[in-house]
Parts: sequence; structure tokens; C-alpha cells
Amino acid sequence: MKSLYNPQFDEYASGIPDQPREIIERLNQLLLSYPGMHCKIRFKIPFYDCKSWICYLNPLKKGAVELVFLRGNELIDESGLLEARGRKMVKGIIISDIDNIPFDTIHQILLQALLIDELMPTIGESIREARKKRSI
Repeated sequence: MKSLYNPQFDEYASGIPDQPREIIERLNQLLLSYPGMHCKIRFKIPFYDCKSWICYLNPLKKGAVELVFLRGNELIDESGLLEARGRKMVKGIIISDIDNIPFDTIHQILLQALLIDELMPTIGESIREARKKRSI
């Protein structure tokens, strides 16, 4: 399935085995359906951002894919699907079957992540503001 949004993503996806590729392509379509969301391949995997990095897709062994939220520690997950897996800030949802993607849960979590992104300054903005205050 070709992405209308990003040829760089299409090239990336073409190198992924069938099962995780189908999951990654479906999640890519979902993520890019949100206003202002962009995809860029960074560190050899797809990252999604608006003002700052929101999430990324990480193919795992045995055909699973993890949808990882960079500010996962700040998100409320009533479903219990977000897993830290020993990480302090990021949390992810592991998806191993294209027919069982938890779209409702992803939507609820993604809305929170987008709100945090909209309301919180990026690190770059914070650094620029701090420099301005020092120079005054």
C-alpha cells in the first residue's frame, strides 16, 4: 500500500517483512489522518511530529510493532495497554495482529499526546526563551 504522504516512508516500508509492514502502513495512515501530523524517517524508523516528536513505530521481533509515545509517562491510559518496559519516559502499545489494532485506545492516547504537544513548549523554544532572559 503506497503512502500518499511521504515517499521516504514508502521506501522504508518496502524493506519490512509482510506482517509488520501491514501494521506499520495501517498505523501510518491513522497517524497522518490527524491534522498537523508529519512523518519523517529518523534513526531508521518512522517518527511522527507536530510541534515536537509525538510517537514512533518500532518493528519488533516475531512480526509485532510497537507504537511508542515519547511523553508516555505523562499520558493517562485507562486501558492498561501502554507499557514502559523499563523505560522512564516513553511508553508503547505492542501490536502483533493487524485485525486487533486497538484504534479507540490509540485515539484516546494520541489526543492526549497532541494536546500536550500543543500546550507544552518544545525544548528549543524553552532554550531560546532562557537565552533571551539572560541577555536582558
